[in-house]
Amino acid sequence: MSPPAESTTQPSCPFHFPWTDAPADELPHQLAQYHWGARARWSPSAWSLEFAVEYEGFVVGTQGFFTREYLTTRTGETGSWLGREHHGRGIGTRMRQAICAFVFDQLGAVEVTSGAFVDNAASLAVSRKVGYRDDGRQRLARRGEAAVSRRLVLTAEDLVRGEPIQVSGVAEFRRFIGLDAA
Repeated sequence: MSPPAESTTQPSCPFHFPWTDAPADELPHQLAQYHWGARARWSPSAWSLEFAVEYEGFVVGTQGFFTREYLTTRTGETGSWLGREHHGRGIGTRMRQAICAFVFDQLGAVEVTSGAFVDNAASLAVSRKVGYRDDGRQRLARRGEAAVSRRLVLTAEDLVRGEPIQVSGVAEFRRFIGLDAA
């Protein structure tokens, strides 16, 4: 059996979590389950930040940062979803720049990772625009078949910054995850 091709065509399932496989009437429930589950599993040693992305007054996507043992590693992985009708407007790039600026500037991250299947050209393009560098590849299962995913890494020095971000509640959040003593 030959390895999966590194195609650059747009896949019908470009995500590690198969959001695009859900029937339209089940997607809202699955989306809620995913976010409720992330909150239920929250602990100081393994947590996930999930931000809603708003554009012109509407929620158009989500941007996340996931980590384990952050106090030791100072790293985590970004993950996002943006409604297809909002692609090509620079929103994906800006939301990734914002989460990366937040974790580097406010939480003291050393590096941030990401990944995308090689046939998800749009996600890989956003990563390049933000400054991520290639960090290898891995074979993952997608719909019961092997698919190649690119691993990516970003440091604060390589971050291509976007618009400045404004944050509030950072001191409380830093204490909550154990970065600062109470």
